Amino acid sequence: MITDKESIRQIEDALKELQKRLGIEDDEEDLDYSTSDDEIELSYDNIRQNYGVDLDELEKMMTENTSKVAVKINKIHPDAILPKYNYGTDSGFDFHATEDVELEPFGRALIPTGLRFDLPPSLELQVRSKSGLAIKDGLMVLNSPGTVDNGYTGEVKIIIFNTNQKPYKITKGMKIAQGVFAHVIYGDTMILTEVDNIEEKDRNANGFGSTGR
Repeated sequence: MITDKESIRQIEDALKELQKRLGIEDDEEDLDYSTSDDEIELSYDNIRQNYGVDLDELEKMMTENTSKVAVKINKIHPDAILPKYNYGTDSGFDFHATEDVELEPFGRALIPTGLRFDLPPSLELQVRSKSGLAIKDGLMVLNSPGTVDNGYTGEVKIIIFNTNQKPYKITKGMKIAQGVFAHVIYGDTMILTEVDNIEEKDRNANGFGSTGR
C-alpha cells in the first residue's frame, strides 16, 4: 500500500509515459490527491486494469530512465583498456596494466593503466584489490583503497604488492585492480574546529576488539 502522495504522482506520471510508448489511450481520470489523509492503494490488479501494463514493464521503464553519472575517460596509451562493468549491479570495474612489470618477492611497483579521468563534482575514484587476484596470485593494492581525488587529472597508476616468496610477472593487458566511484565531501566544504573536549557517546573510547573477535 502506498500512501505518500508524491510517490503516487511519480508512479502515475511514469505509467502515463509508458502508456504513450505502448500506444495506449488514457481514458482514466487523474488520481485525486486533495484528500491527503486518505490512504491510496495501488494494487497489481488495479494497475493492470486501469493502465493495461505490468509492474515489471513499469520497473524496467523507470530503471532505463534513471539519470546516470557521466565520467570522461582519456586513453593516453594505445594499449590502455577502457573500463566497463561486467554486471549491471557491479560496484567496480577492472584496471589493466599497459606494460610488463617484474615484481620481486615481497616487492612492490607502480603499474600504469594508461587512463586519465575527469570526475564530475562530488565523486572520487577508489582503487581496490581484486579478490580473485589476491587469493589466487597473492597480489594486492598496497594502499587499498587508493584515492584518486576529484581534482587529479593525471594518469592513474596503481601500487601493486607481491606477497609471494617468489617473483611474479605482471603482463601487459592483465587485470591488476578494480576501480569504484564514491561520493565524498570536499575539504573546501568542511569546517574543522578545535574544541576543548569531545562529548562522550555510547561507544566512548572502546576501540580495537571491544566488540569481540
